[in-house]
Amino acid sequence: MTRRAVARALVYLSLILATLVVLLPLTVVFLTSLKTPGEMAGDSGALTPPDDPLNFHNYVTAFQDGRMLPAFGNTAVILVVAIGGTVLIGSMTAYAVDRFRFRFRKPVLALFLVAALVPGVTTQVATFQIVNSLGMFDSLWAPIALYMGTDIVSIYIFLQFVRSIPVSLDESARLDGANALTIYWKIILPLLRPAIATVVIVKGINVYNDFYIPFLYMPSEDLGVISTSLFRFKGPFGAHWETISAGAVLVIVPTLIVFLLLQRFIYNGFTEGATK
Repeated sequence: MTRRAVARALVYLSLILATLVVLLPLTVVFLTSLKTPGEMAGDSGALTPPDDPLNFHNYVTAFQDGRMLPAFGNTAVILVVAIGGTVLIGSMTAYAVDRFRFRFRKPVLALFLVAALVPGVTTQVATFQIVNSLGMFDSLWAPIALYMGTDIVSIYIFLQFVRSIPVSLDESARLDGANALTIYWKIILPLLRPAIATVVIVKGINVYNDFYIPFLYMPSEDLGVISTSLFRFKGPFGAHWETISAGAVLVIVPTLIVFLLLQRFIYNGFTEGATK
């Protein structure tokens, strides 16, 4: 009983510490977003409450001067097209690798694993040259193409689910005259709904929060996304941290709401993919 009590106490203690680690930075950002420039220039601490807890001027400044509305629109376009392409390409690749037998099948799987281990920063020079030569630089197509073509994790998630689908379904469909594309579209893809939900949520959060690719490939202010829009408030002589914090809160809230509403799909998708 004593060991169980100690173990339970340690579990709850670790959960409390993890919660504090997660919530403390968010609390600092939220309190900073409500402060004035004078308060930020003073000696008040990061956790010191603002003098006016209803001061939302920083949010108005971040939304207007940071052009957050067009940024949300550009982000939405990139999200929809990139995630749709990722689901289509990833599920087709997983279906082809698992169902078809072809030469160099195992080396292809090994190359997928190697590609997942190579840091993307090390190949940015070659990637930038390819994107620029295709005429996609400084356009929405640059991040869309890069997000669609570099997600090896999604392929492995789909692969785990495809392997759990009985091959007898494919054989029955072939006896009825269905070809490979029909089998994929009418049998395999509908059965991949849990994997699709997992990929959509995980990929969506990564694309939504990414800063590096939009900042590098879309330098124009008209093509800003939510992550690069906040960068406008950083100048050569300092940064308006109160405005940046307000913009960060505007960016965090949609992600937090979506995650809280769909978190069970994330956990169920990863669990099913790991056990199948």
